[in-house]
Amino acid sequence: MTLPKISIDHITHIFQRNHSPLVVLDDFTLDVSANEFITIVGTSGCGKSTLLNIIGGLLESTEGQVRIDGQAIRGPGRDRGFVFQSYSLFEWLTVERNIDFALKKSDLSAAEKNEAVQHYIDIVGLKGFEKVYPGQLSGGMRQRVAIARALVYKPEVLLMDEPFGALDAQTRGMMQELLLKVWEEHRTTVVFITHDVEEAIFLSDRVIVMSSLPGRLKTQIQVPIPRPRTYEVMTEAAFIEIKRQVIEAIREETLKAMALGA
Repeated sequence: MTLPKISIDHITHIFQRNHSPLVVLDDFTLDVSANEFITIVGTSGCGKSTLLNIIGGLLESTEGQVRIDGQAIRGPGRDRGFVFQSYSLFEWLTVERNIDFALKKSDLSAAEKNEAVQHYIDIVGLKGFEKVYPGQLSGGMRQRVAIARALVYKPEVLLMDEPFGALDAQTRGMMQELLLKVWEEHRTTVVFITHDVEEAIFLSDRVIVMSSLPGRLKTQIQVPIPRPRTYEVMTEAAFIEIKRQVIEAIREETLKAMALGA
């Protein structure tokens, strides 16, 4: 039997808040297949980012375990790449030097590193901006640099925490299409967090809906829409039906959270 690429096994995470325990994740279990693109949605504060940080090895779970290819993770690793909403670029480095930074510990020769950097600059559509600094770029262009930097060393898993959340609607749509194009070429396993239901469906093979705090797996919805996809699919009946299911699941959790808050 083929092992899942990512195995999230009964993860619980508890924060201490004002000397009182706050259960953020509760017995969360999920398998992600190799080359699969999943999105995670849910109410604000349900533990989505906490879960992503645990998968990335940036945070240790209180209970449970995350495994990559059957091996328990023991912290961050080069098998996992991160893209955040905040871009996280080095403002004093040019576009190509920002991307090249990810290859600092690589065994590649200088020529091979340069070839890889130029390849990803071309893929994300930044040809001609190699010598430009991040402060001279638009938000969408900065995020393209972040994606290229995360992919240049070829991680097996790409973890994306609302990477397009700060972009305007038009730029966001273009970035979604760019991400799909890059993913179609490299087929990296992707775990993507978003609040945008249409974005979740358009990008992924499977939408994971989390419950309100504490975060549990509420439901998972397959997206059987053929690839490659274009924006026209958003008007199709299958897309609209999946959107209805996802919104209904999130709305149930929002109403529960409001009732508890009251």
